[in-house]
Amino acid sequence: MQPYLSPLEMLYHWEKQNPEKLYMRQPINDVWHKWSWAETALQVRKMAAYLKSQDLEPNSKIAILSKNCAHWIMTDLAIMMAGHVSVPLYPNLKADSIAQILDHSQTKLIFVGKLDDFESMKAGIPSDMACITYPYYSVEAYPVWDDLIKDVEPIKEDVIRNPSDLATIIYTSGTTGMPKGVMHKFYNFSFATSNAVPLLDLKEEARFFSYLPLCHIAERLLVQMGSLYSGGMVSFAESLDTFAKNLSDTKPTVFLGVPRIWTKFQQGILAKLPQKKLNVLLAIPGISSLIKKKIKSGLGLQNATNVFTGAAPIPVSVLNWFKRLGIELQEAYAMTENCCYSHVTLNDQIKFGFVGKALPNCEVKLSNEKEILIKHVALMDGYYKEEKLSSEAIKDGWLYTGDEGFIDDQGFLKITGRVKDLFKTSKAKYVAPAPIEMKLSANKNIEQVCVVGSGLPQPIALVTISDYGKTKDKEALTNSLKKTLDIVNLKFEQHEHLRKMVVIDTEWTMENNLLTPSMKIKRKEVENTYQQSYQNWYDSKDRIVY
Repeated sequence: MQPYLSPLEMLYHWEKQNPEKLYMRQPINDVWHKWSWAETALQVRKMAAYLKSQDLEPNSKIAILSKNCAHWIMTDLAIMMAGHVSVPLYPNLKADSIAQILDHSQTKLIFVGKLDDFESMKAGIPSDMACITYPYYSVEAYPVWDDLIKDVEPIKEDVIRNPSDLATIIYTSGTTGMPKGVMHKFYNFSFATSNAVPLLDLKEEARFFSYLPLCHIAERLLVQMGSLYSGGMVSFAESLDTFAKNLSDTKPTVFLGVPRIWTKFQQGILAKLPQKKLNVLLAIPGISSLIKKKIKSGLGLQNATNVFTGAAPIPVSVLNWFKRLGIELQEAYAMTENCCYSHVTLNDQIKFGFVGKALPNCEVKLSNEKEILIKHVALMDGYYKEEKLSSEAIKDGWLYTGDEGFIDDQGFLKITGRVKDLFKTSKAKYVAPAPIEMKLSANKNIEQVCVVGSGLPQPIALVTISDYGKTKDKEALTNSLKKTLDIVNLKFEQHEHLRKMVVIDTEWTMENNLLTPSMKIKRKEVENTYQQSYQNWYDSKDRIVY
């Protein structure tokens, strides 16, 4: 294996080279709290010393249950330095899911930090488990970080972990059932980030904005590891209410948004500047550049040189819409299982509808079923305690992603759906829902969409309405949805034509278990929730069923 510096070695590097340079800033009650590289390293060294004093067995599992904050990153580094394994948890899990993961991972200690509703989650933590809470977000009855390390002597030496040591167990968000614990060693982080950072031209001037869950591989690699390996600065969002203000204040040079974030941005812009008026202004020389500049500044993206979209498909129409504003979104594609190292669209090689070419030292090919297979030296070490599932996921060194794709003659990859999402109609015809859903999503009135139809003569589409769509009267909305239905059906084979569009009045969220923490629709749960109504909807005389 080619040697690379580890995350801890990068911390030591910046601690010595740029001790006074600002590393992290976090808004708390609208006031920015700041940590330099030296201050960050001191906190990490002290907490690592405290963890070592607890006499846990080497490589013990230590969980992190918190929204993104400076202490999340410090905790992860302290766990590394103390010789243990981190188990990051989504900050909106239900108590039973927390209990399941803590038990399955054999977690010995948990850090509890910034959370919206800890009371409903608390029952998931065993009463005899050691807990540590964060300053600013302290949970009563748990010892607080600052109090614990106040009189602790920091670890003086630069601890280096073996590259083959297990660094973390990341539990997937579970679109296909119970979460699986993806195991990654230190080398995987080192390889993925060391190769990606120079390719994206991330340097010490880089500014990252952290708001997507740090427990998810994308944010962990791009923001936590990306900042460690570039020497850049990380700013955090305080809350949903202050998100826009915090983003605007940060002016990030690199920004990752999931498709829902981009459609929310789009709807926010259109609420202030309707499409017809926007079209007119963008057609006037001089005025056009002013409008683009104002919109970019309003979003806080005026200095962004890498603007990514990932985690789920995004319609090409949305990409084109933002391009007209001078914001070219770079699609990215990767998985927890390949350490978020697979495909990224570089900002000088953008091809809409494609997720870029394979990254350096990464191989990609398609199986006979068009399943995307990925191979490199930083694939997961397997699923924790799941040998059978691990051997099914990686065969002959190739990761079977479960995604269906197409590679063009220039090496650009297009994701065309999920291999296992195919369903069969009562006419014995197979339907791939993802391409149809992508076309439907182009309608700005639609927030979420799920194409179903197993056992029906023709598929139907279940949709929820966006905030933009909710401003329309029912007749205008119905006409828009009918028009979209007609346009989309023309693009597909007869057996794929949608018979109905069903407007669901309940949004699909993490709280009602229809959305994963990484904002993907849980297709199986949606089916379980609505399947008993499919036939009635199908038999309805209306093409748009409310």
